[in-house]
Amino acid sequence: MTKRIRKAVFPVAGLGTRFLPATKSIPKEMLTVVDRPVLQHVVDEAREAGIEHFVFVTGRGKAVIEDHFDMSYELEDTLLKRGKKKEYDALMADLPAAGATSFTRQQAPLGLGHAVWCARDIIGDEPFAVLLPDMVTMASGKLRSRCLAQCVEAYNQYGGNVIAVEQVAPEETHQYGVVSIGKDEGHTFEITGMVEKPAKGTAPSTSIISGRYILGPEIFGILEKVEKGAGGEIQLTDGMKELAKAQAFHGVRFDGKTYDTGSKLGFLMANAAYALANPDLAETFRAEMKTLLG
Repeated sequence: MTKRIRKAVFPVAGLGTRFLPATKSIPKEMLTVVDRPVLQHVVDEAREAGIEHFVFVTGRGKAVIEDHFDMSYELEDTLLKRGKKKEYDALMADLPAAGATSFTRQQAPLGLGHAVWCARDIIGDEPFAVLLPDMVTMASGKLRSRCLAQCVEAYNQYGGNVIAVEQVAPEETHQYGVVSIGKDEGHTFEITGMVEKPAKGTAPSTSIISGRYILGPEIFGILEKVEKGAGGEIQLTDGMKELAKAQAFHGVRFDGKTYDTGSKLGFLMANAAYALANPDLAETFRAEMKTLLG
């Protein structure tokens, strides 16, 4: 019987250099997609998938993230006194339960694998999820579940480790981690290998690792010993390749849409997509965009 996925790690220590000067004083994870910070969208996805404990791996200048997931007494009191109960209720609905958030520091930018390893004592000896905070997902019209919920469903069926994947053009595979595909069941498949940023023309498939993972706690011991890889960083992909020698990995083809808000174009597209999905904004926003586009 598989253990339930209760905890999730959010690596939020990045500097956000692609969005300077906006991110000089505001963490990139707190830039807004419509009316919610990028990170809130990702936490919402985790909560929808059944996550109960949210572990943020932070760095210097990220204290505002901790404040965002805490009470704000002055604001809440002001909203109640002014009769803004709808806004107050929305804040309360987003607030994690007491003790449901943990924050730990990644003192040096040593890569995603190192960031995950920093959460080892909080996660303990149980499987857990990892959500990259740059990646914001939307459910498709057929399914109402976002990416992590689909990964948890696959984990409940197969156990082991699960990675969400998406398709890119062959000429783009050198920019990503890419998986090799074994037994294929359509929505899910066996992963037989992984490579981080393969040289052009050498990728084993066009299925790229897209920022949602379910991993066994054995990954921590591996990440502690793994050598630095691409970019002089501890790569999570290298750790997973080692773990795959002993444990099964399955890929999930996410049925939905992912927006990379770490890029300017992806950030703008996420805002457009979420605006069009908002019943209070969609009609007016669509009309304004038609005017803007001439």
